Amino acid sequence: MTTISELQAAIEAKNWSLANEYLQQIINRKSLENTESEIVLNLAIQSLKKSDFQQRWLIAKELPKLGKIIIPPLIEILEDETIETEIRWFVGRILSNFQESEIIISLAKLVQKTEDEELALMASKALASMGEIAIQPLSNLLPQPEYQLLAAKALSIIRYPQIIQPLLGVVNADSPEVRVIAIEALGSFQDRRIMEVLMKATQDTHSLVRKEAAKALGISYNNTNTKNVVSCLKPLLLDIDLLVCLEAAKALGRIGTVEAIDILFEVLKLEATPNILKLKLVRVLSWVENDQAIEYLGLILIETSLKISPEILAEIIIVLGRIFSPDLKIKATEILINFFHQTRNNQTKNIDSQIKQVLATSLGELGQNSALEILQILAIDSDKKVRLHAKAAVKRLTTCQN
Repeated sequence: MTTISELQAAIEAKNWSLANEYLQQIINRKSLENTESEIVLNLAIQSLKKSDFQQRWLIAKELPKLGKIIIPPLIEILEDETIETEIRWFVGRILSNFQESEIIISLAKLVQKTEDEELALMASKALASMGEIAIQPLSNLLPQPEYQLLAAKALSIIRYPQIIQPLLGVVNADSPEVRVIAIEALGSFQDRRIMEVLMKATQDTHSLVRKEAAKALGISYNNTNTKNVVSCLKPLLLDIDLLVCLEAAKALGRIGTVEAIDILFEVLKLEATPNILKLKLVRVLSWVENDQAIEYLGLILIETSLKISPEILAEIIIVLGRIFSPDLKIKATEILINFFHQTRNNQTKNIDSQIKQVLATSLGELGQNSALEILQILAIDSDKKVRLHAKAAVKRLTTCQN
């Protein structure tokens, strides 16, 4: 029968494979006294700290068999930032076998504080695997200011419906970071209690909260409250923070109602709207892919009174060429044909070679016979690149027909 002395000798000799064999034999005897268990635990920790990855993996499988005695020293290792990351990673894996409050809190601290992605991921997965067991201990920490952030962050990882109620309690927390975490997590659930909270959060004083609220509304809205959601998102398109504007645009695009599309179009027309936002609005309208949205994109191209940059014009032409619906392909082709004729007849808009190139490409992608005449004109353009794009589009068009 293997003795503890033999285990100690193998560790001192750095014979890790033999040490692990002895450790397994001793632990599996299940007849250790408390004092012996502590000695074996200390030796196992020594081995864990000094051995290589493969041996650490084997130790991690055996240590939980010693029971809850291993928890305090392993938590101490887990929280010690001076200890090698790999060792702490294995310790976290070992501790995740137990569903104790002190372990849950320790893992939550790690999620919040560590800058090591592997450690944060391990701790997050461990908390998520604990599921409902972890929710109550973490919820109990929310009222305590010093633990509120880490508890909210940990709860947001455990996507069980039971986290809704505790997180609803911190949507008005003093810390913007806590509010952001709560709104993001709540936005992943379909629950009647949440929608009102998300709409209210669009008026938060902190831009990150407004941004997260817009994102969540775009995901969580339902047909029973669409008008209210659209009304809340509308002001965010003119928010002082451009990131909020961009998120609101995406959300309105996901909703895709008549009212939502109208709002997107109105902001796209505004001369003061930044080009970055205009590009997003153009793309969002194309994602909606319905008759109204395509019509609005066409109006931007054709309306001579609108001051639209060549960059935005090119983007509209590009997205129109990516339409999938057969009926809308016909409509998009008509819009591009009208745009070409208008700009050819009078120079109210700048149709430079770059725009001609994307126009040729989009007409080729749409695959409509009605575009052939224009492509043939572009195929003899004075600009070589325009000619190349047009000829490629003609080839594509004739190939599709055959």
